Amino acid sequence: MTKNALPRVRPQPLLSVADVERASRWYQRILDATSGHGGPEYEQLLVDDVMILQLHRLEVGHHHGALADPACPLGNGVALWFETPAFDAVVERVRRANAHVVTDVHVNPNAGHREIWLRDPDGYLVVVAEP
Repeated sequence: MTKNALPRVRPQPLLSVADVERASRWYQRILDATSGHGGPEYEQLLVDDVMILQLHRLEVGHHHGALADPACPLGNGVALWFETPAFDAVVERVRRANAHVVTDVHVNPNAGHREIWLRDPDGYLVVVAEP
């Protein structure tokens, strides 16, 4: 497989969120993503026309039933990790958005790359790292 080819199995994480449209705007702003679906109940976020994340309203069951227990806090134990060659541009957007930074830009001593750790509006931990 070439470096730019998609793997046979591709992750498509789906997060339960309180407000899909608010979360979508946050991820679009931070990751320079675009909306692939839009709406108050479900969203697909795209980067370079590839879906990187799905958002689903917590209370909506659609055809599959509820995805999370509304009595439990969102984001507990979940870390979304994004790698981008445009790391400095992401950091600039984080600063402009006044996003909740958990751990500011630093070099991960194990990976040898820079990363920044954030909390999204629903409390999910979001890590953005350079390659």
